[in-house]
Amino acid sequence: MIHPSYVELMKVVNDGVEIGEEPVVNSRYSIVLATAKRARQLIDGAKPFESDGKCNKPLSIAVEELFQGDVKILTQEEENDSAAR
Repeated sequence: MIHPSYVELMKVVNDGVEIGEEPVVNSRYSIVLATAKRARQLIDGAKPFESDGKCNKPLSIAVEELFQGDVKILTQEEENDSAAR
């Protein structure tokens, strides 16, 4: 079993979303894409935000960072706003 589970990751990522707002992620596919993108950044030389020494594989580090809230998944709107700056 994967820990944290997809359900736990989705709860963390969508934490803070107001009732009536669209969640940041609403499928396992979105979680997989986000962790894969972060893992690719780590493989390409990005430094991990926090290294506890337990995780040494890029995907494991990416999942842990997402679960700890160190990595934020941007909505399309937020991504467009940050690109415009």
